[in-house]
Amino acid sequence: MKKGVLLINLGSPDSTSVKDVKKYLDEFLMDERVIDVPYLLRAFLVKGIILNTRPKKSAEAYKKIWWPEGSPLIVLSERLQNKVQQNVSVPVELAMRYGSPSIEKGLQELNNKGVEEVLLIPLYPQFAMATTETILVLAEKIRKKNFPNMEFTVLPAFYNQKDYIRDLSNAIKRSLESFDSDYLLFSYHGVPERHIKKSDVTQSHCKIDGTCCNTPSKAHDFCYRHQCYETTKQVAEFLGLAEGTYSTSFQSRLGKDPWLQPYTDATIDGLAQKGIKNLAVVTPAFISDCLETLEEIGMEAAHSFKENGGENFLAIPCLNDNDDWVKTLSRWIDQWALA
Repeated sequence: MKKGVLLINLGSPDSTSVKDVKKYLDEFLMDERVIDVPYLLRAFLVKGIILNTRPKKSAEAYKKIWWPEGSPLIVLSERLQNKVQQNVSVPVELAMRYGSPSIEKGLQELNNKGVEEVLLIPLYPQFAMATTETILVLAEKIRKKNFPNMEFTVLPAFYNQKDYIRDLSNAIKRSLESFDSDYLLFSYHGVPERHIKKSDVTQSHCKIDGTCCNTPSKAHDFCYRHQCYETTKQVAEFLGLAEGTYSTSFQSRLGKDPWLQPYTDATIDGLAQKGIKNLAVVTPAFISDCLETLEEIGMEAAHSFKENGGENFLAIPCLNDNDDWVKTLSRWIDQWALA
């Protein structure tokens, strides 16, 4: 069977126009694994409230980070795809869970090249129902409908793979060579606490009480919170970070339900108020820089840090198309392709 690869990232509006941002947010927020409430309530929240208020504000945020070539997330994902394609012998296509290019288009491109076995690579190091799971569910739905003879293999969450930890750690180290950091904050995208419990395959392990993530369990294979803290732990060990000079937080909450804590915005303000003058923030839940890293952290968080007494702020870039990361991803693909 001829093999091929589909890299899948989150997605982006087609432009910074309010119309395109509204279309993107509609697709994103109506996903039942993003806002996991009954359809009628979700439709009321999204179409009745959020889409009447948020698109204009979000469009302004996208304008701040938009590149001449287009959306940074799309451009960086394409660069990654192109570099990986040059390093492997099987076809590599790119898709987005929301927006363009679609998963269906990516699978069609592979099908046109005669590919029958596809390695799906969600570009998220940690598993979450609102990221990895929704990608896999949609891909399988499209496969059954349009490509019934295709076979899928899925690259599992790679948050604790030593090659990934090494590449991430070395990228952080390089960024810090020109920045005299007092503190390193690991900021991960937030999810509602209920998502953690819904993803608990044991239905009993996850208590979100500070102990369950450190107690071995098969629940950890699908526990976003555990995987985030484990990423921080392994990078800190690799870099030899001293206790008290780093921590983990969660950003981008929505609504009034409890989300994973501590919250990034409150943490950053608190660090400044406690006398931290030089703060570096890394965002390991993202492979590619995007609105949440470039605007929310690189602009909004930096501004808030300085307003609260901080002096120097560094938003460490994501791995993006980092050459070491390209080699690692290419090696994983070759290992699968030659198996």
